Amino acid sequence: MKKYITLVTLSLLFISCGSDIKETSTNKTPAIAVTISSVNLDNNSPFFTASGKIEAANAVTLSTRTSGYVDQIYVKVGDKITKGELLLSINNTDLQAKRAQVNASITEARAAYNISEKDYNRYKNLFSENSASQKEVDDMAANFEIAKARLEAANQMKNEINAQFKYVNIKAPFSGIVTHKFIDTGDLANPGMPLITVEDPENFEINLSIPENEISQIKNGMKVNVLVKSISETLIGEVTEVSTSANNSGGQYFVKITLDKTKVPILSGMYTSVMIPTMKVTKTNIVLVPEEVIVRRGQLSGIYTISQNQTALLRWLRLGKTYGDKVEVLSGLNSEEQFIVSAEGKLYNGVRVTIQ
Repeated sequence: MKKYITLVTLSLLFISCGSDIKETSTNKTPAIAVTISSVNLDNNSPFFTASGKIEAANAVTLSTRTSGYVDQIYVKVGDKITKGELLLSINNTDLQAKRAQVNASITEARAAYNISEKDYNRYKNLFSENSASQKEVDDMAANFEIAKARLEAANQMKNEINAQFKYVNIKAPFSGIVTHKFIDTGDLANPGMPLITVEDPENFEINLSIPENEISQIKNGMKVNVLVKSISETLIGEVTEVSTSANNSGGQYFVKITLDKTKVPILSGMYTSVMIPTMKVTKTNIVLVPEEVIVRRGQLSGIYTISQNQTALLRWLRLGKTYGDKVEVLSGLNSEEQFIVSAEGKLYNGVRVTIQ
């Protein structure tokens, strides 16, 4: 009996010691320094947000109407170019041969025209002196008109050949920047194939799709704030086009925003949030948190808060609309709570934290 009691006592002592060791180990885990913030409340939000992408107002993808191998490309992506600058040349040996043939035809047609003109003028003088008949004059006049028509046809053929040279010597239609190159030297270019894209880096616009419950609030000339997400800059834009039909756009209305000129380094393709003023109040007592602190795991969205034990606690949220750089919290966080904005280490559930 005494032996059994001794074993039980030792077991309890071992468990107690293990518990103390574990607790001591947990307590020695260094705390992560964090910065916290309070929930923002917006009692009156007279705007709604639409997502869009910055596009160059003046952009063109150049192609050709002829087939041929690319002889040389004179520019690369990122180069600044001026209007009329040669960008790309396609082998044009066949066009040069056709132009030589046309030039020979023009020379022949002009010679025939000159002879016909002289014959016609001579017979007109003879007819006035009663030395030629009316029929002879008419024949010379007909020959002269035929020669003139042949010369005109040859000249028009030359114009057509010269026009085709524009599609083998691709030039810049306006000053701008080369943004894409779809072909390399030696590749075969075919009619309609994209070759080079040129954009004007001075003027930008944003095309939006607006739902029917908001489109009535948007008017031409309206000023809007445009948040460029990647660089966290807010720009000013103006509504320049508003569609009045959604028959061909799946119930969404097209709206174009033209951006004011700015020194902010924006680029075509950057994503934006456009904050459009509206006369109606969207909601009262909106709970807003910064978009950047939202933790996304698959289809779930959450935010780190601080528990009563001074540990990080991941709280799952139900989110609503986006307002600029903030997002609405529909449930999971109330106005009396604080959340972690940044941390000097990796956050996870249960890690000790200390507030800076």
